[in-house]
Order: sequence, then C-alpha cells, then structure tokens
Amino acid sequence: MPRMARIGLLTGGGDCPGLNPVIRAVVRKGIDVYGHEIYGFRKGWKGVLENDAIELTRENTSGILHKGGTILGTSRTNVYKVDDGEARVLASLKERGIDVLIPIGGDDTLGVARKLFAAGFPTVGVPKTIDNDLNATDFTFGFQTAVQIATEAIDRLHSTAESHDRVIVCEVMGRDAGWIACWSGLAGGADVVLVPERPFDVEDVCAHLRNRHENLGRTFSIVVVAEGATRADGGAAATADDAVDSFGHARLGGIAFELEQEIEERTGYESRATVLGHIQRGGSPVAFDRVLGTRFGVAAIDAASNGDYGKMTALHGTAIELVPLEEALKEPKLLDPELYATAEVFFG
Repeated sequence: MPRMARIGLLTGGGDCPGLNPVIRAVVRKGIDVYGHEIYGFRKGWKGVLENDAIELTRENTSGILHKGGTILGTSRTNVYKVDDGEARVLASLKERGIDVLIPIGGDDTLGVARKLFAAGFPTVGVPKTIDNDLNATDFTFGFQTAVQIATEAIDRLHSTAESHDRVIVCEVMGRDAGWIACWSGLAGGADVVLVPERPFDVEDVCAHLRNRHENLGRTFSIVVVAEGATRADGGAAATADDAVDSFGHARLGGIAFELEQEIEERTGYESRATVLGHIQRGGSPVAFDRVLGTRFGVAAIDAASNGDYGKMTALHGTAIELVPLEEALKEPKLLDPELYATAEVFFG
C-alpha cells in the first residue's frame, strides 16, 4: 500500500461507549502522520453495501472523545445474508477507492472482516463488545463503562431493597459470557451472581437467600443475573420475542422477571426485578475506555499503514498488540472460573 492512501472505517453491531475515541484516533493519526484520506461508512456494513460514506476530517471528528454511541451510526447487517453481498461490498470499496478497511465491532462484524480478508481485501479489525467476550484480548472497550453503570445501579438498588425488605433481581447484559454480571456483582456487593457459563438451579438460589435472611439476620438481598443465564435443567435462555437478527441471534431478556416470581413463590420474600438493558450501552465512556479506544485506534491505523492486514488490535497486559483475526474469532472468551469462585465467597 502507498504511504498515502484511502482508509475506510465502520462501526458495526451494538453501539458501545468508546467507539468515538477509536474513530477520532484513526482520523487524527491517519491524517496528521500518514497523510491518508479517511472515509467513514454509515450504519456499519449496511453503509458499505450501499456505498454510503462521508469523509472524516479533524474538524468533523473534533469534540467526540467523551461522547457515547458512534457518530457513524451502526447496524446488525450481515453481508453474507444479502444476495451478492460480498461482491457488492467489494464493488463499493473499489468505487470509493478504499485501500484498507478498518471495521470496529464484535465477533459478527469482525467475522465479515475476516471473510473479506480471505477474499483478498485488506482489513484491520478493532474489537468492540461491552460483554468482553472476544478472544485474544484482555479487555474490550465499553466493558468497563458497562460495569460502572451496572455497579452504580446495584448501589442504588441496595437502598430500596433494604428499605422495603425485598429481594431485588438485577438483570445485566451478557449473552454468552458473564463478565459484566460477575464484575458488577462483586463491585456492588451482590448476594448471588448468575452467569451463562454456570447454569443455575432456582432452589439453590433460594437456599442462599434463606440462609442470608434466616441464619444471618439480613432482611434484603441482591441477585445479579446475566441476560443469557440458563437453568441447570436444560431450559433455554429467556428471550424477549421469537425474532432473530441477521446473524441468527435472538433478542434476550426477561430472566429477571422469571426469577422474581419464582423466588417470591418459593421463599415468601417480596421480590422485584430490574432490567438495566440499553442503559449499560449509553452515555459517556469512562476514562479507561476512552484511553483503550484511543490506543486501539492508533494501533489500527498504524497496522493499516504498515501492511499488517488480517489482524485485530488487542490488549495484552498493558501493551497493545496485533493478533490474527482467526485467533480472535476461533471461540468466545468465557468468564474466568477463578473470578466466579471469588464471587461465590459472598453468596448467601
């Protein structure tokens, strides 16, 4: 690739605190250091399919570091579920004169990037998921913000639970991995944490709560549950409806309401459910995610400029490194069993 080039950029999948810092970093270093032209595709892969892009400059990316969401917009568009999707994407990139594409997203978005790279188009991925479940990186940006929001919510739930002598079940995000549930549960002093990696028995949950209320003299409890948590008897995860997105994912939600009802029926303790939902995705990124997003953006434009294609930026310890997209996508990064064991110390 010539030193001066046209770089494409997109944000795909769910929005996430820290996307705008990545965009800002790619633009700032791409223009100031390498002299590139940067084009942002609107609405993720949908924008590439439709060749809908804007030139990104220092001026129109100024002041976005602290803003949540993404100035480019996003969608859950699966290129490979669209007729001639790959051919249309490659045609759009050729027409726009894009030399390298930097997709920012989770396993679905980066899965498309991997296939395009296999088809011969240069891509450099940036990992994004508040669930922190992408392999080959210690953390993804957005996760720490989601944990902070969930922890603050749990802090507030403590006071109302204690005032009314209630069990409150707080549902947080986490489709396949319980990182948010475990971190926020530990930080917020939850009495039970339920995660997708450890299918639960409702009666075991109730036993913890009975022990707390009847033997330890407590009058309230907090249960934190990931939206993708499932029952030990083999029941499926709770879903909001029967619809699935273009990547085949159901819209999860509602496990907290099921638990609220069952806990109250089995224990007699007044119970309430709270679903945090998209609150975890919204608002300004915390400092950690602003810095991580910025470092990922700088590393991505460096990789694009140096010909390190087919890679993804990753945090290893305190260092930003590049890993093959294949390695990043081979399997989800599930919750560390030792971390869950630490949380279990405080159950009941």
